[in-house]
Amino acid sequence: MQITPDTLSDLAQGLITERKRQGLSRAQAAAVCNVSTSFIRDAESDPGACSLALLLRLTRGLGIQLQATHWSTDTEQFPEVEP
Repeated sequence: MQITPDTLSDLAQGLITERKRQGLSRAQAAAVCNVSTSFIRDAESDPGACSLALLLRLTRGLGIQLQATHWSTDTEQFPEVEP
């Protein structure tokens, strides 16, 4: 499954949809993806508060391919940091 979420809410819904499509409970998905059941719950309710590394582990474990769009390399939008 490939998803291109526009919002974190879209990502959460995509995670729920794919887990249920595979017939997995949260506990089963956690075991397959090597994350905790509480992480599955958190990712499905507020993915913005979750570790990106664990979110990627979850999506890979569920066979989800994420597509990121609208990346910017415009460094002017970031303030310079003094050493």
